[in-house]
Amino acid sequence: MIKAVIFDLDGTLVQTEKLKAISYARAAVKLCPDGVKEEEIIDAFREVVGRSRQEVSQYLMERFLLEGQAASRMAEFGVSTPWEAFAQVRLKIYEEIVANPDVLLSHQWPHNMALLQQLRNSQLRVALATMSHGEQARRVLEVLGLHDAFDFVATRDDVERPKPDPEIYLLIARKLEIRRGDCLVIEHSPAGVQAAQAAGMAVIAVTTPFTHMAFRERDLLDRRWVVDEPDRLPAALCECLEALETGAAVT
Repeated sequence: MIKAVIFDLDGTLVQTEKLKAISYARAAVKLCPDGVKEEEIIDAFREVVGRSRQEVSQYLMERFLLEGQAASRMAEFGVSTPWEAFAQVRLKIYEEIVANPDVLLSHQWPHNMALLQQLRNSQLRVALATMSHGEQARRVLEVLGLHDAFDFVATRDDVERPKPDPEIYLLIARKLEIRRGDCLVIEHSPAGVQAAQAAGMAVIAVTTPFTHMAFRERDLLDRRWVVDEPDRLPAALCECLEALETGAAVT
């Protein structure tokens, strides 16, 4: 019996994945203005959406041969690896983008936000599992008016291993004192879905322009639980809950 619903944040409740993709693209162009184009970086970002800052930075840096340019900025930021320098360049750009609250407010996913509000008024517990670091997550939640919306919030700072490792979901189950099998996850990325599955939890994927093709090309979930049209999410949730109540496998 489902007792808790756990939401992802970036890409699920708010389109910050789009903003992050833009920030990585602008950072890459800043490092190598004549060597890469923003559109290429944004397209490549789709391959690592939902991954940790380190994994995304390393992937893009290696794919677009940015290591030398990033290494030249290491002393400036007081870091010991090129990927950290690239991440710092990108982070400054991202923080400038989201400094305007209207940007975050205009990038909400309305159907997913509505479902969250609906669940808050139900008997179910609600939690958040995000690969954003704590300060960034708190900023986004504050702007969206969600600072007190969850029974528990877990960020990248709370775990050693990022998604697709299940650590963050297992942490939430422990904190809520709820069996992992009694948790349902709402995710948007393949990495997030894999993390939830590895934790032994049911999961519904709500795809975005960054993750739609990945779910089309890979059989990560039964198609019933992959939602491409956001307005279908409430119906998919009800169908999933009914299936779980009958003991059917939801994979």
